[in-house]
Amino acid sequence: MQRSPLPVRLLLAACAAGFAGSAAGQHADFVLFGEPDPAFAEQTAEQTFVHPITAGYYHENSFVTSDLRAWYIYHNFDANGVANGGIGGDAQIAALQVRLALTDRLQLVAYKDGYVWFNDSVVNDDGWNDIAAGLKYNFYRDVDEQLYMSAGIGYQFDLGDSAVLQDDEILRLWFSADKGFDNLHLGATFNYFIATDTESSLGNSDTISWHLHADYYVTDWFSPVLEFNGYHTVDEGTVAVPFSGLDVANLGGGQGEDVVTAGIGAEFRVWQDLAIRAAYEFPLTNNSQLFGDRITVSLVYSF
Repeated sequence: MQRSPLPVRLLLAACAAGFAGSAAGQHADFVLFGEPDPAFAEQTAEQTFVHPITAGYYHENSFVTSDLRAWYIYHNFDANGVANGGIGGDAQIAALQVRLALTDRLQLVAYKDGYVWFNDSVVNDDGWNDIAAGLKYNFYRDVDEQLYMSAGIGYQFDLGDSAVLQDDEILRLWFSADKGFDNLHLGATFNYFIATDTESSLGNSDTISWHLHADYYVTDWFSPVLEFNGYHTVDEGTVAVPFSGLDVANLGGGQGEDVVTAGIGAEFRVWQDLAIRAAYEFPLTNNSQLFGDRITVSLVYSF
């Protein structure tokens, strides 16, 4: 199957268009109801946190923003993994996330959608991802101390194509915290996923995931990023296969499924409200199952 590199070309074209040397704002300039918090106007550029790059569906920071995030992911399956017969393969995903500040504390998050191309020994097809959205509330905010905390709830609807291992319903609960130390910014997200489709042919295990983030403001246009992601099964439910799909596919298994990955990347702020990010992600655990390694490229436009 021929795969178009169009998402990559679009992102590279945006990057090549030129650097303006101005950091994108962390807060939302656009708030649907009410006005933005004026305290954010006092933030310096060095206090600007980089939004998470890896685990784009599940890694959610504490900030209430209005932005669009275009994603392109190239995921290489482990050549020794049980999921693909031990011969490797890949998947490519193109997606667009929407985040909208309803108030200066409440955000609508459309965190999962997009189109996926599978190319491995088990699945060689393409189709739509499931759709997931939710609400995030920023319940704690101290701009002077650069400390922020939020909680959220979301739901994944079974609108995707089962041919690409989608078509499943999941309730998601999450908590996130972010702390800045001048130029250094740290963040953490914890998710609990509850399978609500008890008749899914792909299984219905309950899982948790955690995500750690660090970035360092170097200049107006550049910040390096380091992230860690962990995936664990807490209730196997009806096991269809002996492993889960992590964030790649909706597979309800999970026997012995504890996967931890690391991602190294950077953000380049190319215009006032436009940033491009990229990261390389690889597993730290031996039982990587579906996870070989991954390249993520993302374009963020804040408004």
